[in-house]
Amino acid sequence: MAKKAKKVKEKKEKKPGYFKEVKMELKKVTFPSFKEIMKYTFATIVFCGFLVGFFILLNLLLSVVKGMF
Repeated sequence: MAKKAKKVKEKKEKKPGYFKEVKMELKKVTFPSFKEIMKYTFATIVFCGFLVGFFILLNLLLSVVKGMF
């Protein structure tokens, strides 16, 4: 009998609500500083520029090769 009473008590304990859990998780989050955001933005733009340049050169090279045949 004691086991049944214990199980009933455990089931009745409420879990925190959805929004309370979200709030608790957001307290654990560390957001980047403005300096970090600018650094990563600059790195992304440079990397995209590198890829654009690479594909432009590749396109020109393939156009030359296609023109040969």
